Amino acid sequence: MTEAEETYYTEERWQNWLSRVEEEELDPENEDSARLLLNLQDDAAIAVAKIVSAYEEDRLDDEEAIEELERVRTIVLSEPELDIEDDAAREDKEMLVDGVQTSLVCVFYAAEEYIVAGAAEEAPLDEYVEAAAAAERDDDMDAALGYLVQAGTRIIVGDELDMAVVDDLEYGLVSEWVNGLDSLQSAMSDPEVVEEEED
Repeated sequence: MTEAEETYYTEERWQNWLSRVEEEELDPENEDSARLLLNLQDDAAIAVAKIVSAYEEDRLDDEEAIEELERVRTIVLSEPELDIEDDAAREDKEMLVDGVQTSLVCVFYAAEEYIVAGAAEEAPLDEYVEAAAAAERDDDMDAALGYLVQAGTRIIVGDELDMAVVDDLEYGLVSEWVNGLDSLQSAMSDPEVVEEEED
């Protein structure tokens, strides 16, 4: 195992989380279930934050950092294979994992954008979110993602997104992506590994 794999993220780590998802009764309305899904998401965001930090500290050059992000993204965004016999239960859990993966898409893009082009122009982060929500209403999802990726680059350099902004969003891709940015914000401020709790 290379130092990079050990330091940032591994296939085994992701599979351990998926095993937890397989084993537990999941109900997003239930606090423990919601926490498991959030930990799954935060753990991947922490890996992204650590790659960005290594890049900022010159421990990875831009090419290495992009490669490392791509490697982690491949692990985290691959189709989950859950070993659950009940089709309905499996599909429900796959849908919940898919929600986590959707939230993380914006996190990976923001980190790549930051490494390739630096932070976006300084502007209140809620303005980026409002622009993304407006683009979503116009069915321009590329623009919506673009605005949130820019917001993500600002979060990486320390700007804070007030998550109260989520209260005004309709449920959709933008609200999912903003949820991912919340994980990125937490990870950048406190990049401590989420422990895979043992029962």
